Amino acid sequence: MTTEQQEQRRTIRLPHAGIVLLVGPSNSGKTTLLARLVREGTLLATETVSSDQFRMLVGDVEFIDWKGRPKLEADVLYAEYQLVSEQAFAAMENVLEMRCRLRKLTVVDATHLYPDDRNKYIEIARRHHVAVTALALDVPEETLLARDAGREQPRGRQRVKQQAQLFKRALRSLKSEAFDASYIIKDAALDDIRFERKQNPLQIELGAGIDVVGDIHGCFDEMTVLIGKLGYELGEDGLHRHPDGRKLVSVGDVMSRGPKSMEAMDFWEMHVRAGLAFMVDSNHGWKIARYLDGRDVSLHHGDEKMAEELARYEAARGEEAAAEWKTRMRAFLLGAPSHLVFARDGVRHVVVAHAGIRDEFIGKQSKRIQDFCRFGDTEGTDAQGKPTRKEWHTGHRSGELIIWGHDVRPRPETAGLTINIDQGVVFGGELTAYRYPERTFATVQAARDYSGEADNPLARRARDRFAPPNLAKLAEGYTVETASYGAIGIRGEFVKAALDTVSHYTVPIEELLYIPPTMSPPAVSADERFLEHPREAFAYYRAHGVTTMVAEKKHMGSRAIVVLFKDEDAAEDYVGRRTPGTVYTRTGRPFFQSDIERELLERLRLDLAAASYFERHETELLVLDAEILPWNLKAKELIASQYAHVGEAAVMDRAKLLEKLQAARDVGRDVGDWLAETEARLAGARTFKEAFQAYCWDVEGLSGVRIAPFHLLAHSGGTFFDRTHQWHMERAEELAGLSELFMATEHRVITDEASEEEAIRWWEAMTADGHEGIVVKPERYMTRSGGKLVQPAIKVRGRKYLHIIYGMDYLEPDNLRRLKGRKSGKKERHALMEFALGMEGLKRFVRQEPVERMHECVLAALAMESDPVDPRL
Repeated sequence: MTTEQQEQRRTIRLPHAGIVLLVGPSNSGKTTLLARLVREGTLLATETVSSDQFRMLVGDVEFIDWKGRPKLEADVLYAEYQLVSEQAFAAMENVLEMRCRLRKLTVVDATHLYPDDRNKYIEIARRHHVAVTALALDVPEETLLARDAGREQPRGRQRVKQQAQLFKRALRSLKSEAFDASYIIKDAALDDIRFERKQNPLQIELGAGIDVVGDIHGCFDEMTVLIGKLGYELGEDGLHRHPDGRKLVSVGDVMSRGPKSMEAMDFWEMHVRAGLAFMVDSNHGWKIARYLDGRDVSLHHGDEKMAEELARYEAARGEEAAAEWKTRMRAFLLGAPSHLVFARDGVRHVVVAHAGIRDEFIGKQSKRIQDFCRFGDTEGTDAQGKPTRKEWHTGHRSGELIIWGHDVRPRPETAGLTINIDQGVVFGGELTAYRYPERTFATVQAARDYSGEADNPLARRARDRFAPPNLAKLAEGYTVETASYGAIGIRGEFVKAALDTVSHYTVPIEELLYIPPTMSPPAVSADERFLEHPREAFAYYRAHGVTTMVAEKKHMGSRAIVVLFKDEDAAEDYVGRRTPGTVYTRTGRPFFQSDIERELLERLRLDLAAASYFERHETELLVLDAEILPWNLKAKELIASQYAHVGEAAVMDRAKLLEKLQAARDVGRDVGDWLAETEARLAGARTFKEAFQAYCWDVEGLSGVRIAPFHLLAHSGGTFFDRTHQWHMERAEELAGLSELFMATEHRVITDEASEEEAIRWWEAMTADGHEGIVVKPERYMTRSGGKLVQPAIKVRGRKYLHIIYGMDYLEPDNLRRLKGRKSGKKERHALMEFALGMEGLKRFVRQEPVERMHECVLAALAMESDPVDPRL
């Protein structure tokens, strides 16, 4: 506690948040002082509360005068006043609790003459990790009596004298009470004192941006390479500055375990002192600070290397230089904040904390918060004596992006709005920086494993890569940070539905690596004959600056993901078991029965091996997004129940009706309009019946099965999202030349008006023959316009095919007019988000990240399928 008792003090600095207690008898000027502070702009009117105010709120009276009354009345009025006061203080304390929780400042105007009264507010402040300050107004008793005599409702001479005596006792005990600061102000000096508000030292404006660097652990060489990669330039004064004015931020643990801890600490101390960088507290930093302070600290887990380095420094430079270094670094480390909040115009954007932070701790400081930010949320130890860490980030709801380290992960890992950037550089992993507001990563690979620990965190994570996901942190909803779309939030009710699907129906989760995105149709056609037309799809892409497009024939089959391994040894590395691969539907369910799937995959592997495909492309796996034909291969029951019988019955029924109408016409009945309508409806029924039959043929075993790839998604060396769609079509043609199970997809490249018209004629001829239609895509797999993703693909279905989707009478003018009012906005949003999730999940699979990391992307995409959208779109 700091006690300030100097009347000469010209400035008193009030905390930015917390509780300020005014201490003083009635008439000491507390209310007058608050009015002055509000008038001067030091306080907001809402930042002041008083016992009188709350007596009015709860009891409609500020004071009940019972003096001079008969005893019975005086007793009743006194009891009433006591009850009102009790409820008023209870209400005031509730408001204080709420304001402390919200990081607000509240000045309490009451006498606070008893220690228990003051301790109650000290406990509230400690409970909510905010500062508590006392301002005691020391006014002579004669002045108090004179002011009371002038009040409209005087408290009385006896009561004023009693309070004056209590105040003197309070002054004597105030020094020993647990206030963060206390000030005793003589009445005569009050006008000469200036009051100011402190700024929150934990909150910093973002400025030009920040680059947050993960746990360095003495890997100074990798750190300097990374800083150079981020664009920082070394000046003649030995300091690194960014030409745009960006600042570096360390998540802590810059020392221990690695080879150059002292150099790393010197770097951050110099740059923090120069205002070019920030660093938060950390567990190793805290331990080293206490060691430098001469405390009895047990150095292990790599901290002993720091001590060895310091001993070599002292031997080389002498005791005096070593002592100076210790003093400087001790002050630097002990002064590191528990966490930092980076804001834009006062709105919190990013929180940096070494081991994480709870929402209610953000922007506050206390010993408990400091410990939490150093060590995280732990619960006992495991069999190896290592702390068992709880998933603190599952409770993060306050909206800021939290960047942390401490817990080593092979790759930057997002969970909700949290990002872990400790990639174990000291264990031979990577040193990561996260750039904000760009939301991009920069990494540098470690030169080697410096730790000397055989069972280090990276090795343990590799060993446990196929451990089941922690569903607790997903089930109530979560956020996936994607490179292409940004943060995608998934609501809990949709996650639960997807979890049921995954647990009962899908292929094993380690093999469920990619869910293809849905496709949106174009805007409805301006041509009154069509619901969908390629012209609107072309216009969409032209409007977003796309000058080259690819139109691919849309096969009427079933969407499937094909995963094929070079051999079963390769499969074990990627999915944890020996398998030739897997084929699954766009909802993750097995596409074939197991015996047929194995036969198909073995055929494909032998065909590709015969052409040395895996060797030529230096890959151990092949992942394809494809259509598998014929349609009845997967949709046999659907066709029988919803199409075949319906079509046949409709044709028979309408043909019979037509016969009766024709007979009626032949005998002179006026049925011309009805006859014309029935003829049109019969034609619709026949088109409906013919439409689905064009997509079906007999299949026995693998005979008649064809796979039409349209995206070569990945090899073991990486994904192919950076290639053009023309490149993907060429790869599909290559595969069709290697195995008869594959078939190429007819396509057109559109570069100008002439090729656009030619593609339209192609579509019209194709769909007139009963084919489904085309898919129009931008030239590049991922295309942006104005910084935002454009639709990755637009499906344009033909007039005949749409009978299957919208019914056999959909082309009737009234029906078509109604259908043209369809809303596709939600479908378009889902398409973009599922597109981003698919890319993110597949990249994680290729990098061989833990199953949990891949699973959160797949589960999110499946959860979006639970969010209802018109299935006909």
